Amino acid sequence: MDDQTALTFADVLTAGEIVAGEVAATPLVDHPLLDRVVGTEVLVKHEHVLPTGSFKVRGGVHLAARLTDAERASGLVTCSTGNHAQSVAYAARLAGCHATVVMPSCAPQVKRDAVVALGATVVSHGESLGEAAAHARVLATGPATPSYVDTTDPRIVLGHATAYLELFRQAPDLVAVYVPIGSGTGAVGACLARDALAPGCRVIGVQSSAAPAAWRSWRSGRIESVASATRASGLATSSGYPATLPYLRAGLDDFVLVSDDAIDRAARLLASHAGTLAEGAGAAALAGLLAADSPTGRVAVMCTGGNASADEIARLAAA
Repeated sequence: MDDQTALTFADVLTAGEIVAGEVAATPLVDHPLLDRVVGTEVLVKHEHVLPTGSFKVRGGVHLAARLTDAERASGLVTCSTGNHAQSVAYAARLAGCHATVVMPSCAPQVKRDAVVALGATVVSHGESLGEAAAHARVLATGPATPSYVDTTDPRIVLGHATAYLELFRQAPDLVAVYVPIGSGTGAVGACLARDALAPGCRVIGVQSSAAPAAWRSWRSGRIESVASATRASGLATSSGYPATLPYLRAGLDDFVLVSDDAIDRAARLLASHAGTLAEGAGAAALAGLLAADSPTGRVAVMCTGGNASADEIARLAAA
């Protein structure tokens, strides 16, 4: 996403029409029990109810509609710890082509199984997302190889932005929205939609302190790499992303780090006070809000995914 391919709100509106033709708008719900704990009105955007259990399917739907003939013919290859993997597999199924997904060893088995169920091939490689990404690019090198789909492909980002197009149409009076950040595609979409529809709303990014590469990159203004040790697979990035960093630097009002334990506590609150099973990345936004100083006004948190692993579900019962 350089100056020649800068994303605009007009692009988001077009993507919104495409995505709305395939998936229904997700609920934005106030849960009074949750309000009492947080101390202000909290609206939860329930993206986990979408096909594949994550907001990232929006990117897959938009990608499928925008594939070139060459990409359809060659098939697709990408890398992911899970939800992006499912979105590309979903895109390939919609487009009638094949997808190969390289997944690192840290990717939960439930997400591997879901990718296979969508008809894609899973290749296990490396211990980190960076190692998986490098191998995926190798698989896309040379003649008669699949086309590489980057996590930050503009078609993916615009699909993700449709979640926030919906959000600000549903609640234009928000004072803040908390957004989990891995590669930052969802947060870029939040900023694009906010600037056009709710310019008074603060967009606050949330990342695990055990995977702070994107946070460090945002603070310094340059791409930084840091080993990821987070339990939240959807946040397990070990480097900042050149394509999203300029948008995040320009658009985010704040970017906070929370511990994995805080994310687990937020997941328990969503389960007990909002009837919602969220994976780690899906609970991170609430963890960010809970870490804020005396929040006031109407705020939203994005429950971006519900593909909780067996370990995550077990930790819900922990004291």
